[in-house]
Amino acid sequence: MDIHAKREHEKRIVTDMIHLYCRHHHTPQKDALCPECRKLQEYAVSRSDACPFMEQKTFCSNCRVHCYSPQMQNRIRIVMRYSGPRMIFIHPITAVRHLIASKTEKRRLKQHRNDTV
Repeated sequence: MDIHAKREHEKRIVTDMIHLYCRHHHTPQKDALCPECRKLQEYAVSRSDACPFMEQKTFCSNCRVHCYSPQMQNRIRIVMRYSGPRMIFIHPITAVRHLIASKTEKRRLKQHRNDTV
C-alpha cells in the first residue's frame, strides 16, 4: 500500500471508530457527530495528515513519538477501547489485520529490547 492510501485508510478507520463511539455514547443525528466527537475526529485526521512516520509505522499506539496532546490522547484512548473490540462487526478483515499486526509489532519490539540488553 502506498503512503497516500495508507494515510487515507487510517483516517477512514479512525473516523469509523469515532462514529461508533459517538453513536453509542452521545445523541447525534443519524450520520453526524456531536461537537466533541467532531473536534476529536478533525484532530485525529490532522495528526494523520502530518505524521512523518506514516511510511514505517503500523499504528499510532506503536509509534515512538506520540503527537497527540495529552487531552486528545486520553480521549482517543477512550474511543479506541470502546470501538476497537466492536470493529470486528463493522470491518472484520481490518480488525483481524490490526490484531495480527499489533501482535507482530509487540513481538518485534520485545525481541529488539532483548537484543539490545
